[in-house]
Amino acid sequence: MRKFIISTSSFDTANNPVIQRLIQAGLELVTNPHGRKLTEDEAAELLKDDVIGMIAGVEPLTARVIQCAKNLKVISRCGTGMDSVDLAAARNHGITVYNTPEAPAQAVAELTLGLILASLRRLCETDRQIRSGEWPRTQGGLLAAQTVGLIGLGHIGKRVAKLCQAFEADVIAYDPHIDQAPAGVTLQPLTQLLETADIISLHTPYNPELHHLIDAQAIARMKPGALLINAARGGLIDEEALKAALDNGQLSAAALDAFEQEPYQGPLLQCSNLILSSHVGSLARESRQRMELEAAENLLHGLINTGIIHDAQPSSA
Repeated sequence: MRKFIISTSSFDTANNPVIQRLIQAGLELVTNPHGRKLTEDEAAELLKDDVIGMIAGVEPLTARVIQCAKNLKVISRCGTGMDSVDLAAARNHGITVYNTPEAPAQAVAELTLGLILASLRRLCETDRQIRSGEWPRTQGGLLAAQTVGLIGLGHIGKRVAKLCQAFEADVIAYDPHIDQAPAGVTLQPLTQLLETADIISLHTPYNPELHHLIDAQAIARMKPGALLINAARGGLIDEEALKAALDNGQLSAAALDAFEQEPYQGPLLQCSNLILSSHVGSLARESRQRMELEAAENLLHGLINTGIIHDAQPSSA
């Protein structure tokens, strides 16, 4: 029996009408048995045999995994980033790959704004002190008085710009892929942005060329006491350089929702001026529902295009 996989650790299949259409069409649904991000070996094992379609999370879909997936025709990423998928290998094996760039954008943008505000007003630090019996009179900063530098001005970056502008912050941006920024946003070269911004927030996909885009040299260019926010992808920041900058005061604070290794258990846990979040940028209920529906629709569309199903009925082939 032909199967399709949902590899994300959580997915509301019962209330997703497209998933039910696929099941009614005669496809067997297989879900993630581990309840967490799959390893490369686990992904390869799940994709063996009669799996023709996949709704993917952020597990590594490497060339080796794709080689094991002999019958796979469609990968539908439930999310924006495509860095976990070897797109060249997928193309070479005739696998169509989709993603859902619009669905999670507002959720990630709002989380970014929350991380910025919490960092500026030192909310997590104050919370810890109160719980330990103190009553601190913590002085923070106003977003309205800051220049926010956005690295990446796609679906999410544009929303972050709009939210920051609503707080009357100045917004500058670096994005080599666009020629015109939204109203009120000034495009700048990366080096100028690093030197100018009070708050730097990353909103770019990860690829090997962008590995450690924010390294010790980039951090040294930043204004003393700047804030660094990453609700994009792990690997964009050199975490050792970040820890050094937080320890020596070059950066006043940072907030991360993505890490090179997840779950994260590294030395940044020791930094009291760092907010940590467990890669939950898209996990707002309304955005998650939309993202899951779009991912399922993309899978159905891809399977229809390949001729495997017709009008939600299994093919006779």
